Amino acid sequence: MPKAMQYSKGSVIYFEGDKDDRIFIMQSGAVVLESTDIESGMPTEDQVKSGEFFGVKSAFGHFGREETAKALVPSVVVALSVQEFELLFQNNKALIMKMLRVFSNQLRQIHKKTESILNKITEDQQSGMLAVAKSFIDDEQYRSACDVYIKFLTRYPNTPRKEEVAKLYSDAKMRAERQAAQHRIRDVAPAAEEESGSLKLFSLPAFERFAKEYEPGQVIISEYEPGDSFYLIQSGKVQLVKCVNGTSKNLDILKPGEFFGEMAILDNSPRSATCMASGHVKCLEFNKENFELLITGNPQIALVLLKLFCKRIYDQKRRFRILCIKDLQARLADVFLMLDEMNPVSNPTEKQRRFNVNMSDIAHWAGLSNEVTRDELNKLVEKRKLEIYDSYMIVNNIAEIRRMYDTRVGSIER
Repeated sequence: MPKAMQYSKGSVIYFEGDKDDRIFIMQSGAVVLESTDIESGMPTEDQVKSGEFFGVKSAFGHFGREETAKALVPSVVVALSVQEFELLFQNNKALIMKMLRVFSNQLRQIHKKTESILNKITEDQQSGMLAVAKSFIDDEQYRSACDVYIKFLTRYPNTPRKEEVAKLYSDAKMRAERQAAQHRIRDVAPAAEEESGSLKLFSLPAFERFAKEYEPGQVIISEYEPGDSFYLIQSGKVQLVKCVNGTSKNLDILKPGEFFGEMAILDNSPRSATCMASGHVKCLEFNKENFELLITGNPQIALVLLKLFCKRIYDQKRRFRILCIKDLQARLADVFLMLDEMNPVSNPTEKQRRFNVNMSDIAHWAGLSNEVTRDELNKLVEKRKLEIYDSYMIVNNIAEIRRMYDTRVGSIER
């Protein structure tokens, strides 16, 4: 049962870093959320208004609280378990859409901050799509470039650059056909995946009319194009790529049961990343018009999306925190700490860690050039803290990496 709780002035409801699965609703009084800005290191405050929820992301994501919640005046808040919140959430259409839009906006803001710290040049939609296509050309991914050019010509049939883009497409298509002839790909069916909760929701025959299939390397959505559909992966994997100043950067690999493309639907903004098939992929495609009807008519789907946003916001903040570290050795140390968090081992007391990453992967996470990354990692190799191989790296003592990070970051703060 939801429980009303009274707090006197100055009382702490929870501290930053606490593990707690409760979600709170502000009933009366005034509560402030105190945290530290990741980029500036300055304290920030956000006051909770009557009727608003707080503590949702950490409760859903099962990670530590991101802020300290404190009563400014005598206050009453209602504490709910995750299960109690889900029941309330499912029966409130307005709340469903409001929270999805709030979380989508929070994720969008973190993306913008990340782009800013990486000195990403802001493009208009048309120039941005062409930059994405060129990045694929530079990487000799001609099939993917063709898809982006086709999307561009379809989206902007009256563009003054129509002839130029048509010629670029023709050249990319010729290269793609030549490349395909040289490297014939066997038509391998995707391996069977264990059905996730979200997949089971869409297993009814009625959803089959939304099914779309994609070939290896095919672009499903392009960064910068208008967002008018979103997707659920049924089989195969989808690679997320971002064009940063003309260069493609791998962001993530999505698996069956995961959604993508929902952010542009919620906040009417251009696509924030390119999503392409990694192998053969089958997705369900839902358009913008039936999005709200689908979500509010199927509250379980809305909950899946809400939890997805919680995880993505946490992950993106974690990555953004790395980019804000000035000391390069500390930044690289934190990359390995993040990888350790993402890949928990069965025996935490084991000192050695193996990570299936290469130099380019580490450079991407750290926001550094390959050359700088190589120089800095070699310093760790010389100290015998790290071993580098073609497709993986071994950290000999993860505790030493933690101590190095704490020492270097601590000295900067002092």
